[in-house]
Amino acid sequence: MGETSIIHVEDLTAAYEGQVILNEISFDVHRGEVFVILGGSGSGKSTLLKHMIGLYKPARGKILIEGADITVAERQQRMEILRKFGVMYQSGALFGSMTLLENLQLPLEEFTDLPPEAIRMIALMKLKRVGLAGFEQHLPSALSGGMQKRAAIARAMALDPHLLFLDEPSAGLDPITSAELDELIITLARSLKMTFVIVSHELASIFAIADRVIMLDKNVRGIVAMGKPRELRDRSDNPWVRQFFARQASLDA
Repeated sequence: MGETSIIHVEDLTAAYEGQVILNEISFDVHRGEVFVILGGSGSGKSTLLKHMIGLYKPARGKILIEGADITVAERQQRMEILRKFGVMYQSGALFGSMTLLENLQLPLEEFTDLPPEAIRMIALMKLKRVGLAGFEQHLPSALSGGMQKRAAIARAMALDPHLLFLDEPSAGLDPITSAELDELIITLARSLKMTFVIVSHELASIFAIADRVIMLDKNVRGIVAMGKPRELRDRSDNPWVRQFFARQASLDA
């Protein structure tokens, strides 16, 4: 694991009921970069993300987050690793019966000993950071899809992690709202020196935000390309990779 790496994935094999989805893949995520996982349907994008955040246990391999292997960590060490990152799920996963303020206060109440007023101030600051100041008493159902995604990012930031995992953040958003969310991600990454790992298939967003990408392919059960998205589009020697980035037809979905 290099000094600039915040995540090191080594020889990871993911399998369900004996069927291998990803076979011995390895890569690093560099500290402070926006790193995107992409690929066609069924290529293992979400599977990889769920392994990286500790929801699934790999058949083989290691996933080191700041040097600690989440695949074998237990109890206290596992909790320490989980505190290092936040997660925004594709659906947002906000509690519908709770206001935005209550949604953001929940992880702070659960995992810190801060007094209520401090918790409230931190939650309000996070909402302001994502452009939702003044919406703290709204229920998620009263917000647009883009605002719900912003609120979910704010909640993922509640405990001040320097690593965020986002699952399809632009899914279901119109182009303008998606572009605004891209701008928020870039701003957070640059101003707070945060690292992002993002699952996405939205090419406009990928070109806008990604420092590097890995492309998964279900046929090889692994990584077929890694690098800067524009370089892969323009210079890859893999025709499938060029087709994907050029949005050409005849791709194996």
